[in-house]
Amino acid sequence: MYNTFMMHEIQKKLFKLAQEKNLAQYTLREIAGMVGETSPQKIKHHLQQLEKRGLIRIDKVKGVIQKTGTSWVGDPHTKTRLVAIPILGAANAGPARAIAEQNIEGFLRISDSLLKHRGSRHLFALKVDGPSMNRVEIDGKRIEDGDYVIIDYEYRNPNDGDIILSVIDGAANIKKFYRDEDGNVVLASDSTRDFPPIYIHRNDDYMINGKVVQIIKKPKSKN
Repeated sequence: MYNTFMMHEIQKKLFKLAQEKNLAQYTLREIAGMVGETSPQKIKHHLQQLEKRGLIRIDKVKGVIQKTGTSWVGDPHTKTRLVAIPILGAANAGPARAIAEQNIEGFLRISDSLLKHRGSRHLFALKVDGPSMNRVEIDGKRIEDGDYVIIDYEYRNPNDGDIILSVIDGAANIKKFYRDEDGNVVLASDSTRDFPPIYIHRNDDYMINGKVVQIIKKPKSKN
């Protein structure tokens, strides 16, 4: 399964079509018509983007354009499934200074047996930058610098104590969410170091971009 939530709409249609047909049998103009577009060059661009991400294979010699088989590993009878979750850059777990990038930088490929929210199509990943949440535990794992966190983008109405991704003035932050007695938002750290909370008026322009639902620990150094 590939998480198509953060994919361009045209790429979603082409990716679905590539699972059903060998697109090399059709002209770019014909493919454009199949997905409700008129520009062959636009189709060419998005096919190239899908190939760059390893989601389709374009073999001009053999005349093949189709979905790759890289989503499956292991015994073909058990069909262990890898879920590709887009990585959208880094989020700061310290002072609010890291810019939230909306460009896909790569993919985390995780067995769906290890994924907690495997049914959701609204997941993306961010790399943690900073130590301000290193006392928070989710499923027994702490959020530490260099780890990846998986965000459920659909979760926009947090409860007190939830670990959320917020964007304030273009800065992405992983914090613990609270509301004070006046209804204003407090984004708190939970760290072995001293980080002041961020206070946001209830009418301020800020965005909650989802809830942290899982931590993927960075590999331990062999040294």
